[in-house]
Amino acid sequence: MSDTENKAYATALAANPFAQALEAPDRYVSFCGIDCDGNARLLMQHLRRHIDDPAKNNAFWDKFRDKLEGRSSERCDELFLVHSYVNMIRELFETYGDDEALALLEKIEEECC
Repeated sequence: MSDTENKAYATALAANPFAQALEAPDRYVSFCGIDCDGNARLLMQHLRRHIDDPAKNNAFWDKFRDKLEGRSSERCDELFLVHSYVNMIRELFETYGDDEALALLEKIEEECC
C-alpha cells in the first residue's frame, strides 16, 4: 500500500469500528480505505488514451464513450461501467499491452466489483 493509501486507511479505521479488526481493506467487511470511485476514474483515463485514438476505436467504444459522457439514455458512473464491461476493458488493455492499466483493473475488480 502507498503512503496515501495507508493514511486513508488509517483515517477510515478510526472512523469505522467494523474495519478496525482488519489488517488491510476488505470489501467483504467494509469498503473503508478503498477508493473505488477514484480508482475507476483513474482507470477511465487509461481507457480514454486508447479509445480516443481513432486507430484503436470502434462502434462499441463509441457507445461506451456515450454512456461515460452522458450522451446515451443515461449517464453511467465510471465504477458501474468498469463493473459492467470488465471483460471488454481487460481485452483492450491486453491487446495494447497496457500493463499498468491491467494492474489497476485487477485491483478494482478485487476490491470493488
